[in-house]
Amino acid sequence: MFGFSHRLIVFSSSVLLACGLLLAGTVHAEPTLFEGQWFLAEAKPVELSQTSSSNILSKVESNSLPRIPSPSLTGGTFVFSSVFNIQQAGQYVIDFKNTSTIALFRHTVLDAQGKPVQILQGGIQSNTENPYPFRHARDIQLSAGKYTLISEVSTLFLIAQPQPYLDTREHYLHSIKSSNALTLLCLGILIGLGIYYLSLSAARHRGTESMYALFILGNLLFNGTAGLVFADMLDWHWFYLTTVPILFSNMAYILFVKSLLDIRHTTYPRLHRLGQGALAVLVGFALFSLIAPNWSMEMCRYGVGIFLVYGLLCGSYLSFKGNTSARFYLVAILAFFALGFISISLSDVTGQYTLHVEHLGLLSVTIEVILLALVLTYQFHQLHHEKEHALSRLEKSQILAMTDSLTGLPNRYSLEKAIDALPAEGSLTFLDLDGLKYYNDHFGHDRGDILLRDLSTALQAKLRDKATLHRLGGDEFAVTCPTGNQSFVESMLAETVVHLRSNGFEFAGFSLGTVHVYETAGNHNKLMHMADTRMYENKRQRKKSPASAENLAGAPD
Repeated sequence: MFGFSHRLIVFSSSVLLACGLLLAGTVHAEPTLFEGQWFLAEAKPVELSQTSSSNILSKVESNSLPRIPSPSLTGGTFVFSSVFNIQQAGQYVIDFKNTSTIALFRHTVLDAQGKPVQILQGGIQSNTENPYPFRHARDIQLSAGKYTLISEVSTLFLIAQPQPYLDTREHYLHSIKSSNALTLLCLGILIGLGIYYLSLSAARHRGTESMYALFILGNLLFNGTAGLVFADMLDWHWFYLTTVPILFSNMAYILFVKSLLDIRHTTYPRLHRLGQGALAVLVGFALFSLIAPNWSMEMCRYGVGIFLVYGLLCGSYLSFKGNTSARFYLVAILAFFALGFISISLSDVTGQYTLHVEHLGLLSVTIEVILLALVLTYQFHQLHHEKEHALSRLEKSQILAMTDSLTGLPNRYSLEKAIDALPAEGSLTFLDLDGLKYYNDHFGHDRGDILLRDLSTALQAKLRDKATLHRLGGDEFAVTCPTGNQSFVESMLAETVVHLRSNGFEFAGFSLGTVHVYETAGNHNKLMHMADTRMYENKRQRKKSPASAENLAGAPD
């Protein structure tokens, strides 16, 4: 158990280190953050095409728009104004740092005379093609000189504060590689593991995997939409895909934790009630989002905090109680908790330009999904181990049920199975051991037991794989022979009598009766009855004329 836990911790640390090294390549100091002022144009998002850039600029210059420190996370229409200088002519790129969850935007660049140089627009809801995959970046050719940037942002909600910045095209192309690779890698992992959990759910008919598959689906829809992957690859522009799936995936995660850790009112009533309360709050968040959609991202953010805290509490409490699955789950939730809380609390990714808050959230979910796959792998290992142990015990029980405890020979129940498998030419021989009562009465039952064990070992060794010896109980035995070679069986019996007599059992002997399967037309009851009858007939004949069966004769019982 410790070994698996240690490997899980090492693996999670390796994942975090690898992701850290990957993201380290996105730290650059060359881009220039525009310095300027934000204004509130409308409290609600509007179609940017309804207003002209000149009207916006005149409102900015006349101070008729209210100044704000930054755009509100609950959305609206915002204007950013900045004056900047270009020292060297070239190909540049304008993009937003911190977030890509922007419904609509429009950049208007004006020269020193106030004439528009270029108008650049886009956003998740825009059908404008993005020149850079999964980015709001727009190309612009600028000569040396003084310019004014008017950036308009109209969005229902925000996940972080958008801040326009300027970068050279050459440097920008290099800087987006790491975060784009991270996006594709993480989404690919989510798709693969989502299918994995769905398959497990269908195969096991269990709610644990189905709830986690829903959680993954919600995050896949959110990150695919917010990261512009769906817009660029599938031409999906529904902005609500950034919140609606998360509202429901948060609920699915609570149900997943309860199922994974077997939290029910009969097992852990307090944690069960806490989970029910958390679900009620999340349902309330979803209903409130219908009334106030501009607050839906905030409801998602608070919902993530709620299920993270609930998962951490459950994992910690049950780990303290000695629950092995909870201990492994705790490793996963701790990694998710650390990165998840960073993601939902950040409004500015300091020092980063092409790495957004959405990337951090995607990374945290992916790491947790990978670690939980290992937790479920451990559970499958445990189930397989328990199944193998149960099968082993069942096999031992079946062996005991079909084996005579004293001699180790197959018993009467096993004989019935063996008779079922006999072919038409096969034979059944019933044996009655002479002398057992004599040795029990004169030397004690221990001596009789030695006789039985010696007989069993010697005769079965002689029969080898050509026939099988069974003990029916007391001094009664049976031999099944698939080939029906009666002379072989009787020859081995005679050799066994010689062996027993040479080892101190001079009164040992057999009475026997043999029947072939074809004599009874496959009627097993008749077969056994006929063999038993012939055995007792042989016993009577031997008592009348012992010399006629000298090799098998023994002391009368």
